[in-house]
Amino acid sequence: KLRGFLEYKRTEEETYAAPERIKSYTEFTKDIDNQDLNEQGARCMDCGIPFCHSGCPVGNLIPDFNDAVYKNEWKRANAILHSTNNFPEFTGRLCPAPCESACVLGIIEPPVAIEMIEKYIPERGFKEGWIKPEPPTHRTGKTVAVVGSGPAGLAAAQQLNRAGHKVTVFERDKKVGGLLRYGIPDFKMEKHVIDRRLKILEAEGIEFLTETNVGVNYEIEKLKEFDAIVLCGGATQKRPLPIPGADGEGVVQAMEFLKRNNEVVDGLAEPTERLHAEGKNVIVIGGGDTGSDCVGTSNRHGAKSVTNFEIMPMPSKDRTIENPWPYWPFTLKTSSSHEEGVERNWSISTKEFVKDKEGKLKALKTVNIEWVKGENGRPKLQEVPDSEKEWPCDLVLLALGFTGPEKTLSEKLGLDLDNRTNIKGDESYQTNVPNIFAAGDMRRGQSLIVWAISEGREAAYNVDKFLMGSTKLPTKGKGDLPAA
Repeated sequence: KLRGFLEYKRTEEETYAAPERIKSYTEFTKDIDNQDLNEQGARCMDCGIPFCHSGCPVGNLIPDFNDAVYKNEWKRANAILHSTNNFPEFTGRLCPAPCESACVLGIIEPPVAIEMIEKYIPERGFKEGWIKPEPPTHRTGKTVAVVGSGPAGLAAAQQLNRAGHKVTVFERDKKVGGLLRYGIPDFKMEKHVIDRRLKILEAEGIEFLTETNVGVNYEIEKLKEFDAIVLCGGATQKRPLPIPGADGEGVVQAMEFLKRNNEVVDGLAEPTERLHAEGKNVIVIGGGDTGSDCVGTSNRHGAKSVTNFEIMPMPSKDRTIENPWPYWPFTLKTSSSHEEGVERNWSISTKEFVKDKEGKLKALKTVNIEWVKGENGRPKLQEVPDSEKEWPCDLVLLALGFTGPEKTLSEKLGLDLDNRTNIKGDESYQTNVPNIFAAGDMRRGQSLIVWAISEGREAAYNVDKFLMGSTKLPTKGKGDLPAA
């Protein structure tokens, strides 16, 4: 809307109060009404150069769907959004919204609520029946194996199926979804959101094989029978913390903790004392999204206390001169889980896990640190003298990120790795074995869900081109816009 950004203020979804929402694992946002969404779309400035495009890994056509929402043309908005993003109901809930950080309006005012709009477009699409199976009109006779059913694998599978290839997705866990199902807590995205989309993919003709671990209980030689293979197994090698006492009972990797909790919520597993925070002093080491998810889950367990350690200094609340718009802002992030209760500590390093006589964790020792300029001009870590402290602790969760993909597939398929131990793929996502491609965290390393979707789509584009000599699949940001 002309001057809409002056007329309307940014509005966000309301949430249930923290004491109420930590009693369950359901999503805790309240629906926003249609008029408010129209007004949020009206705030888009229709910039001559929409920098939000550069911020979006999938190249969403953001001003176009904002305009459609403003005009109440929801069906058109749904078509625009799906032209570049296979799963906007995932990104609309889980993406950190780099598009909003690059929004031109964000220079002087709070940016357009792009992520919220992106969430409600597919919700309207499912409600109205606009999102339905679209099986291909022809089959090419080519077969493609997709290993891994996270966001990269699902995006690659849907795109390749649309091109007419017969696609089989291999998943080693009990259910499809990868990180979406087993890494993301239900209070951020309930799993019926995944199941709703899976019904669409299955109806389109994609075959899913669960509890099928390629290279373990499914022979590599059988995999090689496919015309093309797309590896989307993620970066699942957890980063350890090799300090004294790391073998103590109560020192747990964050993803082990989160996965078990999601399985318990889904009825797939029973809770275990070792992976439960009830009545415990919990310390989460690591300040990213995974650490935040551990905080929220621990509070829902009924932890006695929840503390968070971050080795980096506390970020500033606003952008610095070295971090200008439209780049991603390295500013202080306070998540909904932090709001539910946590003591956050910055510039702190763990030195030892203290065990009792039975080998159980009872405390940990820390030291404060500061970052100083090293001899080569790069910052280096230095301990602050006389800053040692011991913290009572029954459960410590290591949210330290991942070091790359597991080696099983790369070794058995003879694939080259890059200098970060990821599977090496060129600009076309192709590995050193011509018919094997890699996408998502397995190729680029630990990253965002929206990047995984982008990688899956781009890999599919190149696989189809490899199999057929040409392709009609879209590449990044090249969706087909419906007529106004």
